Amino acid sequence: MPAITTAPALPPLNAAPVTAGMRLAYVLQHFRLAYPDAPNVDIGYAASHPAITIIAGTGNFFQQNTPYPAAPNYRDWAGQRIPFFFDSQPEVPLLSLSPGRAEIGADIISAAFYLLSGWQEYFSDARDRHGRFPYAASVQKQYGFVDLPVANYYFDVLKTAVEHVTSQPLRPRRWAGGAPFAAFITHDIDNLRSSWKAPAKAALQHGQLLNFGQLAWQHFTQPDAWDNLEAVAAATAAHGAKSSFFILPESRPGANGTPNADYAVSPALLQRLEALKAQGCEISLHGSIGTATDAPHLVREVERLQHGAAGLRFHYLRWEPRQTPALVDAANWFPYDSTLGFAEHFGFRNSYCHPFYPFNFATGSEHGFLEIPLNVMDATLHHPNYLQLRAEEILPALRPMLAEIERFGGVATLLWHNDHFDPANQVTGPHQFDEIMGYLQQRGTAFLTGSEIVAEL
Repeated sequence: MPAITTAPALPPLNAAPVTAGMRLAYVLQHFRLAYPDAPNVDIGYAASHPAITIIAGTGNFFQQNTPYPAAPNYRDWAGQRIPFFFDSQPEVPLLSLSPGRAEIGADIISAAFYLLSGWQEYFSDARDRHGRFPYAASVQKQYGFVDLPVANYYFDVLKTAVEHVTSQPLRPRRWAGGAPFAAFITHDIDNLRSSWKAPAKAALQHGQLLNFGQLAWQHFTQPDAWDNLEAVAAATAAHGAKSSFFILPESRPGANGTPNADYAVSPALLQRLEALKAQGCEISLHGSIGTATDAPHLVREVERLQHGAAGLRFHYLRWEPRQTPALVDAANWFPYDSTLGFAEHFGFRNSYCHPFYPFNFATGSEHGFLEIPLNVMDATLHHPNYLQLRAEEILPALRPMLAEIERFGGVATLLWHNDHFDPANQVTGPHQFDEIMGYLQQRGTAFLTGSEIVAEL
C-alpha cells in the first residue's frame, strides 16, 4: 500500500475475536436483504456438511489485526473478471454442482465480510488530513475495483448455488412499484451565502473595482445565487424525485480550521425547511467538523434542527471507523447514515451496492442503523484534487457503475450540493445533474428518500 500520513491519537482498537460463525451470520443476513425471497438452506463450511459448502481459505487472518489480506486471485464470473480474496485453492472450480448440493471453491463468505465490514479501515492507521480513511490506502485502489460491487458478485455466486440446491429461481430486491433499483438524491447544504466571493476575489485581483463593488452591493441587497433550496427541490421534482437535504447547523470553523456552514439555522430557515418537508422533501443532519467523534456535540446539532433529523451524513465525509458507528448508535437519533463513500472516486467504498448494517467490531454483530452508501459526489468529478473530468465525460464515466447497481437491484446515492445548481457552473452544474437524473429516470429507477429506503428494508 502507498505511504499515507498516520493521524495522531487514533482511538484504540476495541475488537472482539471475529469467528467464522460471526462472519457467516453477518454475510447471510445481508444476502437475504439483497435476495428477500431466498429460501432457508444450510450454508456453511465443510466441517458442518451443509448443502452449500464453502471452502475455507482465511488461515488465521481474522485472528490478527492486519488490515490487508494477501492479494486476491482473479476468476471470471458473470462476464466480469472478479478479485476473490481468501481464494486459497485457485485450482478448484469456483462452483461445483451435484444433485442437491453445491461447493463454492473460494471463501466468498470471508471475502464478503472483509469488504462489507470495512475491516481494512478499522485496522489501518492510515488517515488523511481530514481524519478520513483515504482511497489511496484501500484495496479498491490497490487492485482497481472501486467501481465494481465485488461483494454483490460474491453474492451472485451464492445465489446460483442456492438456486441449484432449492430449484427455486431468485431475483434481486425490487423497490417501490417493482422498480429494478432505487436512487437516493441528496444535497449537502454547506453554503447559502457565498456565491459572490470567488468572482469578487477575481475582480479585486484584476483591479476591476467597479465590478467588485457591484458584486458586493448585490450580496448585501439581493438573495444569493446559492440560497436556492426551493429551486433545488423543483429541479429534482422535475424528474419525479424528492430531495433529501442535509443541513449543517454549525457556522464556526472546526478546531482544525476546516470551514463549516456560511449560514445560521435561523427561524426563517427552519420555516423554509418545514415547507420543503410538506412538499415531500426530507430534512437530515449534516454533522459538522468534530461531531463524528463527539456524541454530545452531535446531539446538540440535532436539537438545533428542532424537529429532529431523518438521517445523517457527516461534513467532509468525516468518519472514524473505530468510533463513529458506535457514536451514531448511542445517539439513537438516526435510522440511517449516508457518509460512506470515497471523496476521491465514485464507486463503492465497501464494494457493495445495497444499504447495509455496519459491523460492530466490539460486539461481533451489527450496528442498529442502516448505512446507505454514497456512490457519487459532484465535487469528486471535477475537483482539482480528484478526477478532473470534463462535463461531457461525466455521464459516460458513471454509466458502468450505475449499470452495476441496476444489475443487482441496489441503491444509487447521488450527492449534488446546492451551490452546484448555480447556472454559472458549466462542468458539475444543473445541466450535468439533469443528465444523470434523466438517465436514472429512463432506466426505471424508484426515486426514494432515505426514510423510504429504510422502510422498504
